[in-house]
Amino acid sequence: MPESRKKSFDVVGLGVSPVDILALVSHFPKGDEVQLASVITTQGGGPVATALVTLARLGSRTAMLDAIGDDWRGKLILDEFRRENVSTDFIQVRAGHTSAVASILVHQGTGERAIYHFPGNAPELSPDEIPPELIQDSRFLHINGRHWEACLKSVGVAKKAGVKISFDGGEGRYRSEINQLIPEIDIFIAAHQFAQAYTGMASTHESAQFILEEGPQLVVITSGMQGSWIFEKGGTSFHQPAFQMPKVIDTTGCGDSYHGAFLYSLLNGFPLSHTACFASAVAALNSQGLGGRAALPDYKKVIAFISNKCPGEYHFPEVIQRK
Repeated sequence: MPESRKKSFDVVGLGVSPVDILALVSHFPKGDEVQLASVITTQGGGPVATALVTLARLGSRTAMLDAIGDDWRGKLILDEFRRENVSTDFIQVRAGHTSAVASILVHQGTGERAIYHFPGNAPELSPDEIPPELIQDSRFLHINGRHWEACLKSVGVAKKAGVKISFDGGEGRYRSEINQLIPEIDIFIAAHQFAQAYTGMASTHESAQFILEEGPQLVVITSGMQGSWIFEKGGTSFHQPAFQMPKVIDTTGCGDSYHGAFLYSLLNGFPLSHTACFASAVAALNSQGLGGRAALPDYKKVIAFISNKCPGEYHFPEVIQRK
């Protein structure tokens, strides 16, 4: 495909799209207890899915690959994607099956969470259900290893087409089969715990260097309020502090929105220092609402936030011209 041709999508994501039912509570229940929640909300969730919604809020063109049930949860998932301008044309709806759902209790005051997850029974995407032309017509493929066989096919298509591959390694989500994906990835963004589990190394710097030698060109290791560490193959490495907010409502989706914002910045050619700052700002702003998507900002809000927090330090364009 000629480089001069405009791609239909900036990012195509392959992952699982659950429904999140969140309740803000004063404490986690112990034993047989009924308590009053101050807020309850229902919204879409999932690492790859929320990264795509983040990208779409910022102005990128995105499409989701997934398989869901035709239950009420599946309808909610599709409706929310459409409202957020994430293409659902390639999501398979399994008749007579159920979609994934998570029940999340969020501690009011600390933002700590207790999560109960039901995966649903919709069969995973098969390799035959992956449209190669969709991946070929995108600039990035964003994955986290779900829909395993379909994921392997998608990675192969992306590599052959010269499409960049980004990987989300979530905390507690490492499994050994993912090892075969890492050499194929261009951008590796993972929680510190995931990087440690993959490499067997406690040191962030040692883990990053090990991963860079495996194949990725860019490694980012995140650690919540401790910020993130960015390592470029043959280039720079630095620490990006997290933005400290006066109050954190909920950290659900903060890592996912960091991923989405990081990709958005790369798509628009921001310097790596600006990219890390931008992604951290989006994650901080996202902590100000209940759920992974309620407080996702648009581009102008992110720039205003950074200008206020770091006056004169970063220079972003006021308006992004779509490529």
